[in-house]
Amino acid sequence: MAASTGAAAFAAPAADSAAPAPAAAFEDNFDGPAGAAVDGGKWNLETGDNVNNHERQWYTSGTDNAALDGNGNLVITAKKENIGQTCWYGPCEYTSARLTTAGKFTTSSGRVEARIKVPTGQGMWPAFWMLGEDIGSVGWPECGEIDVMENVGFEPGTVHGTLHGPGYSGEGGVGNSYTLPDGQAFTDDFHTFAVDWSPEKITWSVDGQEFSTKTPADVPGRWAFDHQFYLILNLAVGGYWPGDPDDSTQFPQQLVVDYVRVS
Repeated sequence: MAASTGAAAFAAPAADSAAPAPAAAFEDNFDGPAGAAVDGGKWNLETGDNVNNHERQWYTSGTDNAALDGNGNLVITAKKENIGQTCWYGPCEYTSARLTTAGKFTTSSGRVEARIKVPTGQGMWPAFWMLGEDIGSVGWPECGEIDVMENVGFEPGTVHGTLHGPGYSGEGGVGNSYTLPDGQAFTDDFHTFAVDWSPEKITWSVDGQEFSTKTPADVPGRWAFDHQFYLILNLAVGGYWPGDPDDSTQFPQQLVVDYVRVS
């Protein structure tokens, strides 16, 4: 906003006064009683399986797989169970949840962040990410995808931040990874994952430490991040990238989210 030049312009604040924090465009702190559903005014629960990535889970819409814990967290639970659904590979063997803000909230810039504790184990694939709201008309990857945080179970100490768009999708996505020092694992505690997004630059950080910045010059195709995107939280089981669970994988596994905020 341009500075006021009118006669009634306010005096500048004192140098030691603290500027108020910007109001969040979207915020969910997941407050509520244990076992309660997420706020339906903010989130959708998608259902079904995912043949494109060869994931193993069936996403459900009830509180068995996505519920508040009564301590200010959302818990997405992956279970090894058959609930009578058929997946691309036959009778489904796992359930989990995928939440989106499609049709409820979108953004095209700002700081997008969440404080999350990821699950552990071979085959686990938690993610906090965004898709272009025009996916229904232009398809993927033309709509664009921003992965704020992805983790795969065989890399407990590493997360990935990636862009997908026309000419750089799937294994050709453009991004970087961040690894905790000294053999630490993201499964051990909560961490804050964020992107700071302007029309022609996206910067990723973990716990305030920036580890990647991408601009239109960094992608081999069209920059697909200049329009509205919606948010996604999910916990996948198996798939091309993480591989399937094995005998070492213990169930249930939980993706725990303290808050999601866009400002």
